[in-house]
Amino acid sequence: MRLSDFKFKLPEELIAQFPSRFRDDARMLVLHTKTGEIEHKCVSDFAAYFNEGDLLIANDTKVFPARLYAKKEKTLANIEVFLLRELNHANRYWDVLVDPARKIRIGNKLFFDDDATIFAEVIDNTTSRGRTLRFLTDYNNEEFINHLYALGTTPLPKYIKRPMYSEVQEEYEKAFGEYDVAQMDEERYQSIFASKVGAVAVPAACLHFSKQLLKRLEINGVEQGFLTSHVGLGNFKPIDVEDLTKHKVDSEQIIIEQPLVNAVERAHKGNHNVCAVGTEVMRALEHVVGTGGQIKSYDGWTNKFIFPPYDFSVANSFFVNLYMPISSQLMMVASFGGFEQVMNAYQIAVKEGYRFGDYGDAMLILNE
Repeated sequence: MRLSDFKFKLPEELIAQFPSRFRDDARMLVLHTKTGEIEHKCVSDFAAYFNEGDLLIANDTKVFPARLYAKKEKTLANIEVFLLRELNHANRYWDVLVDPARKIRIGNKLFFDDDATIFAEVIDNTTSRGRTLRFLTDYNNEEFINHLYALGTTPLPKYIKRPMYSEVQEEYEKAFGEYDVAQMDEERYQSIFASKVGAVAVPAACLHFSKQLLKRLEINGVEQGFLTSHVGLGNFKPIDVEDLTKHKVDSEQIIIEQPLVNAVERAHKGNHNVCAVGTEVMRALEHVVGTGGQIKSYDGWTNKFIFPPYDFSVANSFFVNLYMPISSQLMMVASFGGFEQVMNAYQIAVKEGYRFGDYGDAMLILNE
């Protein structure tokens, strides 16, 4: 398939700038692939589609405050520094993106606070915007990480472009009460499954789950399993080739442990439903699957790019957000639900005013 096959007109007002008031009250479009039937539900209805012995697999990665702001030595130019991953803990080497990149060269120093308690030296260029930084501070490693994260902000995607709080104060307080916006993002741009720090973007489908929804699933006898996929900025990386076979995705670290391997085996043996929550979970499962649909434990990296046509081996249902045009996530969803059915569902979602993006509405695809 071609990149242009995944274009659709998405009005800007349908790109969610805030989450729904409660995690599980977002809208949910349900696609039954065998019949083509589409239902319009809420995420709070999710549990009704699953029964005893079914397995829900979620991502337990935790987003860290990866977006920082620094000043360049001497010129005091404002520089955005986006932390990607720690390369060397002892030496405090980090892989980062800088903006504007043209101003940042090897040897430059960046200061992150007025007291210069933390600053960094650029020691390498990795890509056009990528740099390797060596952080310098008198703090020990634990104190350094705590202070670094305290300086950071929630790494919202660039398509979240909000007006000034004062311009939407009445609307915002009606929806969320007297929440501070930054506090709200810190809480809501994080799933309730989050426990293992390492992501710079949220596994968006996991955001919809509340304690109440998980309790309803538990009452239904649905088993819950977890893997770790540390989501990177590759999720938002533009695809710039028409021939999808030539696109390369960034690698992401995934960890799958034996309890999940055993849970998948139980579900398959009992002919139960296995639901992957989010594209990161589906990619990780397909990376480690062997013959007969069985997965194996794994701690490593994947750069698997899934686009139509593709035969899935582990999950037979898929819970996802509504994604942006020509995104790799949309391509995976179309692979699972069928290209024509998914793109038709997206047209319906636009017509019905569903919200798209990380803070947007959800879609449940059932291959029953």
